Amino acid sequence: MNPLYFDHSATTPIREEVVEAMQPYFSDMFGNASTIHRFGQTVRQNLEAARKTAADILGADSREIIFTSGGTESDNLALQGTVQAEKNPRSHIITSAIEHAAVLNPCRHLEQLGVTVDYLPVRPDGIVDPQTVEAAIRPDTTIISIMLANNEVGTLQPIREIGEQTRARNIILHTDAVQALGKIPIDVNRLNVDLLSVSGHKIYGPKGTGLLYVRSGTPLAPLFFGGHHEQGMRPGTENVAGIIGLVRAMELAEAEREDFSTATRSLRTLLETGIREKIENVRFNGVSGCRLPNISNISFGDVDGDTLQLVLDSQNIAVATGAACSSGSGNVSHVLTAMGISPELAGSSLRFSLGRLNTEADIRRLLDLLPDMIAALRQ
Repeated sequence: MNPLYFDHSATTPIREEVVEAMQPYFSDMFGNASTIHRFGQTVRQNLEAARKTAADILGADSREIIFTSGGTESDNLALQGTVQAEKNPRSHIITSAIEHAAVLNPCRHLEQLGVTVDYLPVRPDGIVDPQTVEAAIRPDTTIISIMLANNEVGTLQPIREIGEQTRARNIILHTDAVQALGKIPIDVNRLNVDLLSVSGHKIYGPKGTGLLYVRSGTPLAPLFFGGHHEQGMRPGTENVAGIIGLVRAMELAEAEREDFSTATRSLRTLLETGIREKIENVRFNGVSGCRLPNISNISFGDVDGDTLQLVLDSQNIAVATGAACSSGSGNVSHVLTAMGISPELAGSSLRFSLGRLNTEADIRRLLDLLPDMIAALRQ
């Protein structure tokens, strides 16, 4: 029986078009982009063309794009780089309680160095209230980091409204857009952000690739040191093949964004409607707020989520109990508990994240199997 993959928020399969775009850079076009001879300069021209394409997709200038190894590095560079550039060991950061570990853990690290961090609560619908953000701002606030779309429940945050506050107060605003890219329109100027993180492997691109948008004039210090690569912000020979693949994936994701959103929203509706009709004692998390079209987070009462995940896996069906980066931690979702959901119910939750290759037949097969699995576990 063919496997069913409903964990696209963890990672996605790389597209054939992306592999084809990358292939020449593993063979004929092997030059180092930092050399001045024709082998390197040909590659440099293509690298800079890719940078411009990425910038155009985000509504930015090519000089504002720093290529990285992925979302985690981009988030770390945004947070730690901003604080280091501030040169104030007692600066203040505002973030939310539902951020990805790539934001929360750098904040905890910076706390150990003397930085003060406020982890703002969210409403029961999983959304950060802009008024709560405004109330937390202090004279020494250096940076505010709120994700654009949550990776577990898919809720969209009011970044533009928060950005209006930060612009008025000359505070740096960072958003992790890793889950949002390819699902909703992203324009850095419309969002009012100064820093924005992107990852390749969430949009059918290669793992180990990403970028950080850095608005011109934003103070930022590098995390490590070496050559002058990436405007001195990210030293080391560029992963040209990966960058080409990342940007090709961005192109495809943007071109197909509306069709993707329509298709996955329809599949999600089919899934949630079927579960409502066939299974009792369920809770749909984050559905009352604006959310991504492809994520559904559901709590199945009186069922252990990890056990249900393993039962589904035994039938070649892949789902998640939370963020992939937290898998195996033994902790219930910090996102769900921050939304006011009890630890017991949070521990019974699954995340279904749909992708471009999922079909109605996939959803119907899942709905045929899931009720009996849950009934057996409840007994």
